[in-house]
Order: sequence, then C-alpha cells, then structure tokens
Amino acid sequence: MSEEVKQEEVQQNGEEKRELPKLEKKLEKMTIKELREIALQIPEITGVHGMNKEELISALKKVYGIKEEPKRVGASMREIKAKIKKFKMLAEEAKKNKDWEKYERYRRLASKFKKRTRKLAKAMA
Repeated sequence: MSEEVKQEEVQQNGEEKRELPKLEKKLEKMTIKELREIALQIPEITGVHGMNKEELISALKKVYGIKEEPKRVGASMREIKAKIKKFKMLAEEAKKNKDWEKYERYRRLASKFKKRTRKLAKAMA
C-alpha cells in the first residue's frame, strides 16, 4: 500500500468527513520538521512538539491507515557474533604476519559487525 497513492477520509464526530493532508513522499524520508507540519494539521494527533521522529511516523501511520511493518535489522545475533570472531582471528593472524593493511581491514570489519549487534539488540528491546 503506497503512502502517496493512499489518501483516506477520516470520519470526524460521526458525520463530518475531512480529507487528510497529501503525503508527497514516504514518511521515513521526511524531516522531523515536515512530519510536524503534517501532524499539526491533524487534530487526532496531540503533543506533536514533544514527539521524536519515530513517534511522529507511528502516529501518522495510524491516522493514514498505513500498516507498520517490523524493521528487519539483518542476520541473527549468533551469525553476527560468529563473523566478529572470524574477523578478530583474521586480524590477529594478519598482525602476526605484519600485514598492516589486512589487519586494519579485518579490525574495521569486526568493529562494523559489533555495531550491528548493538543495533540488533536495540531493535529487540
């Protein structure tokens, strides 16, 4: 269901119909300022200025009737940790062989995957 194409009318007080502001692009691609401007035009959404971007997107999706899909971060935690272990081992091997270019590359890859585990843990919480 496309956000740009899907334009719903919302019933207000059981009798009066009102048209929602048109969405020019996906909600996730909009800035928080743009999201606030749209949310301020919709009386069902209160406390707009106290919301962060994720909360605004969620509230707007509810009003527009857009189904929220859970975010998929990527591989499982176990797979990512196995990759971290592999890259750490390769980095140590490269360090012993004094191949500093490969050492840096593997060290950075291990660091990148560590960041992914943090992101995955945050998404699970």
